[in-house]
Order: sequence, then C-alpha cells, then structure tokens
Amino acid sequence: QVQLVESGGGLVQPGGSLRLSCTPSGTIFNIYAMGWYRQAPGKQREFVASIGRSAVATYADSVKGRFTASEDSAKKTLYLQMDSLKPEDTAVYYCKAVVATTVYWGQGTQVTVSS
Repeated sequence: QVQLVESGGGLVQPGGSLRLSCTPSGTIFNIYAMGWYRQAPGKQREFVASIGRSAVATYADSVKGRFTASEDSAKKTLYLQMDSLKPEDTAVYYCKAVVATTVYWGQGTQVTVSS
C-alpha cells in the first residue's frame, strides 16, 4: 500500500507562513501530477494547487500570489509554501497524487490561522 505522508501544518498568526510537505511512504512510479486540496469545517474539499510533470503549477484564485507549490523530483516530494496566511485559509490540507488512473490521498494536516 502507498501512503502520502504530510507534514508542516500548525497554528500561525495572520500574515504568517507555513510550509507543507507531502512524501510517499512507499514507492510510487510514474506520478502524473500532485496537488493540494483543503477542507474547512462545514465546507466541501476544494482545490488549492497542483503541479504536473512539467513543473508548471496551477493555483486556485483564492491563493494566487500567496501560495507556491513546488516539487523535488528526486524525493518525489510535493511542497506548498504558504505566505501571507489569512484566517480563511484555516482548513485541513490534503495532498493528492495521481498515478495513471489511481488517485492517492494523504491523511491531511491541520492549518489554523488565528491570532
């Protein structure tokens, strides 16, 4: 079985920064794309950012200019640098990896933005 291990979540004040990471605990080959999603209390899971094999990142409008997705091809690790965090960014953040037609999800990491 393959697991996506996420880390980097926590409590931060508005305007602060956090860096999330997602690394497969097992061996994953031919990853088509990886991305980040989030789910706030009482809301549906929503797209945050994604990055494909070309290393070109795509972002949700709500995080453009503040979040930066990147990947380490050697480690097959996905990162999400979150700057200028707002209270509305508070959510559980999930890592997603697509391998062929198989979708893998991380366990989620809590990000709380509050003073």
